[in-house]
Parts: sequence; structure tokens; C-alpha cells
Amino acid sequence: MSIPAVEDSWTRIDAWLLRHAPVSHAQLRPPASPSDIRAAERALGIRFHPDLVASLSCHDGVELQPGAPVLALYGPPSSLADIVKSTTFLRGIGADVPDAEVLDEDDEDYDEIATYWHQDWLLITLGVGWQSSDGLFLSCHPGRNWGRPGRYFDEDSPSFTGWASLRHVLADLADALERGRPFNGRTPLAYEGALLWDDERTAVPDPVSPLALAAESAEPEPEPPAPAEPFLAPEGRGTGARLTWIRHRTPSPPPPTQPDVVFAEHLTPAELLRRLGAVPDTVRPRTRGRAQEAAGSPWAAYRPMVRAGSAGGWAYATQEGGAAQFTRPAVLRRVSTGTRAVALTRRGPEVQVTVTEDGVPSPESARHVLSPREGGDHWPGSTAAYARFLAELEGEFGITYRPDDDTDAELTSALLLPVLEDVDQAANRYVGVVRDFDLAALIDRTPPALLRTALASQLARLAAETRFDRYDEASDALARTARGEPVDLSPDSPLDLRIRTLTAEVWAARQLVGGQRAWRDDNSPVTQTDFSAWALRMEAGRALREFVAAGAPAAAATILSLRMSAHWRAELAADLEGAAGTRAGTGGEEAE
Repeated sequence: MSIPAVEDSWTRIDAWLLRHAPVSHAQLRPPASPSDIRAAERALGIRFHPDLVASLSCHDGVELQPGAPVLALYGPPSSLADIVKSTTFLRGIGADVPDAEVLDEDDEDYDEIATYWHQDWLLITLGVGWQSSDGLFLSCHPGRNWGRPGRYFDEDSPSFTGWASLRHVLADLADALERGRPFNGRTPLAYEGALLWDDERTAVPDPVSPLALAAESAEPEPEPPAPAEPFLAPEGRGTGARLTWIRHRTPSPPPPTQPDVVFAEHLTPAELLRRLGAVPDTVRPRTRGRAQEAAGSPWAAYRPMVRAGSAGGWAYATQEGGAAQFTRPAVLRRVSTGTRAVALTRRGPEVQVTVTEDGVPSPESARHVLSPREGGDHWPGSTAAYARFLAELEGEFGITYRPDDDTDAELTSALLLPVLEDVDQAANRYVGVVRDFDLAALIDRTPPALLRTALASQLARLAAETRFDRYDEASDALARTARGEPVDLSPDSPLDLRIRTLTAEVWAARQLVGGQRAWRDDNSPVTQTDFSAWALRMEAGRALREFVAAGAPAAAATILSLRMSAHWRAELAADLEGAAGTRAGTGGEEAE
């Protein structure tokens, strides 16, 4: 298949821009004159490849103004002046950087890409920042790479692209514009008269579930004690008693038992487990060793494991495996509702005590130690601080707890479905631009009721894209949101449990994918694609929570940034128009 000439591709690009993106078309510069091209060649001491000469003869780059046409993430085409400026600058930088391997250019193994910046390269686009720090370069070095485009990124090694020539680049660009297909991974769009590029994403409809895989596994049971073997005395000449000396090394003392522990006044261990998010089917008595073994097995799916007991008038829970929970404000607020909670946590050199009363942290009661590594004990200061803090808790709160006392006790224990972080009521109120879209202007000019209706539609579209709406509790909440009805997000409600379950899926998938990368286990049933699908569903749930708890303006940035269709801007405009038509048809209030 023949590749169109540079001039033919530019004719197609011009026609598409003029019809769909006139603002961007207006930023194309006039052709460069032959004399200006020759002057640039003399200034740089390079003969330009004919493809570049043909392209500059169509347009001498673009005006670097808002709406300028760009080649997706490669940025705007450079003018002659920018080519000379950028190339001169990069030559100066490259002169101070030693090449990875210096070979004579006549050597058959000579590789020009081994240089930081080759003298015969020209930077022909200005990258995402519209500067000389990245972009496409064109090799004008005589040889097998003559006329081949490459990628240059600041502080990274250059590489050649899959395009054989600038002619191929421009032909693919014209095809992408005319057919709406991706170019360099991004999809072209025309919005308000300008060319934009955005991501078009998809998710697998049925990702592999780490929690389902865990359900197929069994919790490891303790090994039965090995039967004692009879002692047989060695045969010998005498039957009298003999004394045998055995030389052995004194074992090192075991490290102190210092788990993360949270205390809650006047609660039962069962209620404390419930507040922490215990998974009902996993509740059972376990010793510390058994809980730790279970937490590290496939059955746990990386969910936290805790054991709960009583210490005087306080219930307590120790964490025996999984991601740390007792340092999380959302956990401590839930545990301390209607009472007070004290958490003692340790992470390497850091030990801290946190006191929370009826959901409110008590800064004056907080204690914190950060110790250096010294001698044989990695963190002697924190080891001593943990014991000191325990003694202080006994004197201040009447909490009497010794970590070693419950090691072999079979305390009620369970895996946790971690509680969700609180919704930040104002997290996204000041996000002005989302994916090159002026969100602040939209919020300012749109009546609140219209904005809420349109963003509810966007939220429903996001839920459909991510398959979050496949869950009954999610689809019910979305329907209520569309009707402006209240949605139950209370702790342990069906929707809360669903989003927490998705959060657990994401965490487990992340660990499995990370392990796959580390060990290169290509047979792992969970892939990066599965992880991405679970993450998108979880994020859709987060967007719903923000919409319900904080309102449409606060949730707008999250919803729009997560939309998977590259055409969300046109869909948003249609949603706003439809919402306005509905209000007009129902005689809605003129102003709000």
C-alpha cells in the first residue's frame, strides 16, 4: 500500500480542521519560503530530509496560541525558527553528555540512537509542554535511519518510533482525524472549534476476582502435633547410666511482641470486631500464630486479620496481618462512636498513641516517637517506647494489657472488609480544568439543578462504562440519584458494603499484579487488565459517594476525569441540553 505524499496528507488535514476545528486551523502558519528553508539548513549545517521540506512548504509550523493543532502527546509542529532554536539548544546540552558507546560512523555496528542528541537530528515538534524538552525528532543523518522520526524526552533515552518517515506520520494523522481513530494512543476530537485529543478507554466486562479465588481456597488448619518417637538406647557393653555432653549455641531471644492494638471503652469484643468491619463468615477463635498464618494465605486475599479480647472495661483488637488499619482516621472515628478509643501502633522506627473520643481526635493526648536505627536492635528507641506507652495507658486510662499474655489464647478473630475513607466535602470544588475542559466556568454559569441533573447522567454513563451498575445496590442508588431521591450510604448499608468489597478486590488485585511483576509469574490468574477493571469500578463507586455526600459541584471533577469515552464533552453538552429542556417542559423555577 502506497503512502500518500506529504502534500496530500496536509490537504486532508487542512480540510478536516477547516470543517471541524476552524479555531485550530487558523493557528496554522503560512508556508515557509525556499530561501528560509535553505537559510535554516546553512545555520544548522544539515541538509533537511525532503519530507520535512515538503511539510514546511505546506505550513511553517503553527502559532503557539490556545487552540493550536497538536500531534497528540507529541505537541505542535515546530516552525523553522523553533527547529533552529531547539536543535541548537539540544546540541549544546548533548555536547556535555557522554555517549553510551562511541563508535566510528563507518563501523557497521554504529548506532546513532546511542547518543543523547545526535548532531543530525532536528526537533520537529515541541512536545506536551510546547518547549524543547520533548517531542518528535527527525534524523537527517545519512544512512539507514535517514528521514526516520524518533521520540525525545528530557532525562530519558531517545528512541525511534514505529513510523518509517514523516510521510507516514502525516498520513496516520490525516487518517485519525477523518476516521476518529487513535493517533499515538489518543483519539482526536473537535470541541468548540478546536482540535482536542483524549483517551478512549475500555474495561474487561468480567475481570478475574481475587476474592472469588480466595473463596475457593481453604483457611490453613494447624498442623497436628507429630507423634513422639520412642527413645531407643544404643546398645553397649554396659547397662549403667551414662552422661552425654551436647555442645549447643544459646538461641537469640525472640523479638518482643508489639502488635498494633486499638482499645475501645465499654465495648464488647464482638462489637469492636463489627465496627472494624469483620467479615461474618471468617469470624472464629484463633491463636496469634494461627491468625498470622491465615492472614498470609491465599484464603485471606490480602485482607487485614484482627483478634479481639477484653482488658478490664475495654475491648481491644490486635492486627495480625494485612494493611495497617489502626492508624486510619476513618477507622478510629467509627470505633470511637459513642465512646473513646485509644490506638497504639508501631511501624519500624515510629510508635504513636492516638486518642479519639466520639469520632473526634484528641491532639493533646497524642504521643509520637521516631527512633533511629542503632546497634543490634534496629529500632531500640521505638521498642522501649512501645513498652513505655503501654505503661502510660495503664496509668492514664486503666488499660492493663500485655501482648504476650494472649499469644496462645484462642481469641475471636476475623478478616476485615476495610471501612471507607470519609468523603472530603470540598476536595474538588476548586478544580478549574479537567482534561482541557473549563469545569469552573461550567459550574459558574449553570444553574445548580441543571448541573445536578446533567452530572447525574454523566455518573450513570460512568457506571455503565465501568460495569459498576451491574450490582443491584449500585443501579438502585443511581436511579435514586437521577430522581433526586436520598441514597443510603450509612456504614454497613448494601451500597457501603459493595464499595468496600470493590476496594478489597482492588487491593488484592494490586498485590497479585505486583507479585506477578516481581516474580514474572505469567501464569497468575489475575492480570493488570483485571486490576484496572476493578479499580475503575471502585472509582465509579467513589464518584457516586462524592455526588451523594458532597453534591454535584464537588463530585464533578471526579466524574468527568474518570469518564472512559473520549466523547464525554459532547455527551455532557447533550445532558445539559436535555436537562434544560426537561425543566422548561415541567415549568421549573426560572432561577436558583
